Amino acid sequence: MEITLKKLTLPTLAVSLLFMMSSAMAADTKIAFVQADKILQNAPQTAEIGKKLEKEFSPRTAILEKQQKLIEAQTAALDKDGLTLSEADRNKKIREINDLKIEFERKQREVNEDLNIRKNEELAGLQERINKAINTIAEASGYDVVLFNGVAYSSKRADITDIVIKALAK
Repeated sequence: MEITLKKLTLPTLAVSLLFMMSSAMAADTKIAFVQADKILQNAPQTAEIGKKLEKEFSPRTAILEKQQKLIEAQTAALDKDGLTLSEADRNKKIREINDLKIEFERKQREVNEDLNIRKNEELAGLQERINKAINTIAEASGYDVVLFNGVAYSSKRADITDIVIKALAK
């Protein structure tokens, strides 16, 4: 019976000692956090990325807009002249419009996929730059831990998001 008590007490004592040690260490720990969504919204690079991608994809977007207008014009013409056309001619026009719609949707998917790929590439570069800024600020300010989102509560002085945004502007 005495052996069982020692086995129960020893782990309990060890856990208590670890808790006390971690509490003492936590008192000296300097912690901050950053808000990723705020950084992405306010970083100057975000606007630059948007402009860069818009410029890069505007020719393809213009082609899609022209193709959509063509489809709308042909659909309107079919609606207007459909009753005067023979059934074979009407069916032929319907098939042509449907083929144009299918081609338009395919090109639109390709543009959206390419845009998402490029956006992710650009954001990965920005993320790397954000991480470097956070590391530089954390080391310069003596932070032991910097949390990235997922914070239930923190005081305003622990939030270094604005400092990171300012560092990105340099």
